[in-house]
Amino acid sequence: MDTKTIDSNADTVFNVHWRLTATDDTNNDADGNPQTASVYGTQSLDTSDLSSFTAFADLTASDVQGWVETAMTADTVTEMKTGLDATIAELVTPTSETKTIG
Repeated sequence: MDTKTIDSNADTVFNVHWRLTATDDTNNDADGNPQTASVYGTQSLDTSDLSSFTAFADLTASDVQGWVETAMTADTVTEMKTGLDATIAELVTPTSETKTIG
């Protein structure tokens, strides 16, 4: 997380670096590991209203996840999860194959 002081609130989180990972525990890869897919990025947060400010030391992962999901919107989060599920489905049952000559 990136922080700075805003309106005398030290360590105000204004940007979050996140990763979303999907795991299929049913269909393992050739090495016996679960199939996984992930996406990552950063999300800036609206810090214009700090009336319900939470000190950095009191933050939980759940708090920050909620902020990020709200900033992204539920539709975007759902699209990312759907995309990860599709990626895992392609790993489990490929619809194409890459080949080389020679």
